Amino acid sequence: MILSMTGFGKAVVEIPNKKITVEIKSLNSKQLDLSARIPAIYREKELELRNHIASRLERGKVDLTVYVETVHEEAASTVNIPMMAAYKAQIEEMSRELSIPLPSDWYSVLLRFPDTMKSDTPGALCEEETDALFRAVDEAVEALMQFRRQEGMKLEEFFASRIGNIRARLAEVPQHEVERVAKIRARIEEGLSKISTVDYDKSRLEQEMIFYIEKLDINEEKQRLTQHLNYFMETMESGHGQGKKLGFISQEMGREINTLGSKSNHAEMQKLVVRMKDELEQIKEQVLNVM
Repeated sequence: MILSMTGFGKAVVEIPNKKITVEIKSLNSKQLDLSARIPAIYREKELELRNHIASRLERGKVDLTVYVETVHEEAASTVNIPMMAAYKAQIEEMSRELSIPLPSDWYSVLLRFPDTMKSDTPGALCEEETDALFRAVDEAVEALMQFRRQEGMKLEEFFASRIGNIRARLAEVPQHEVERVAKIRARIEEGLSKISTVDYDKSRLEQEMIFYIEKLDINEEKQRLTQHLNYFMETMESGHGQGKKLGFISQEMGREINTLGSKSNHAEMQKLVVRMKDELEQIKEQVLNVM
């Protein structure tokens, strides 16, 4: 089975006081191009996260976004009463010694001092939260991989259909070959008959005509194109990670189809070539999405 590079995955993991949400989106790219938007508290884990994701996704333009929410905001910070009491005592002592009035609004004065509010959320990343972060990333990556597998199945059906269409057009080519050779021969003879002043050796003409028609023989191109079609299907069915290889095979298919077109010298065969080219262009466009 092949995998698509296009995908999306999302996961949410909750711990006692936080909810971590991870979203991962990927598009096609020749290499892995990972951009990350994560909260400052997780920056120390960014390199580890990147390596962790790279080992799974391999290729693609990947966007990683991490959100963190405090589940119980009312418990996130509390009033540091002992600290405020110490500040109040100092202000009262200062008032007595300097003979200045006490403040009329104690709350506004005391809350301006440092450390009068304390946070229940630790400043450093704890092991529980780190585990939750990586679990959320793993679940999001697995959701994205499932998306890639589903898209890969659609791509397989698409490629099989297009390869089948090219086979069908190629199978129509032989019915025009006898007429094609006869028309080439007739066109040459007609051209020579119009030149009445030129005398030529008919035996030599026959040899040259055979040589010319042999140069326009397309049996090798048909055989090679058939081999490329078979190889494309075998490669597609061999497993994921074959995107670049499928791209190379489609290029070789294009060369053989182009040569068929240049050698055809027949209107109906050229129409078949145009239809094969149309199918191949659709294949080339979608191969860019394959891992």
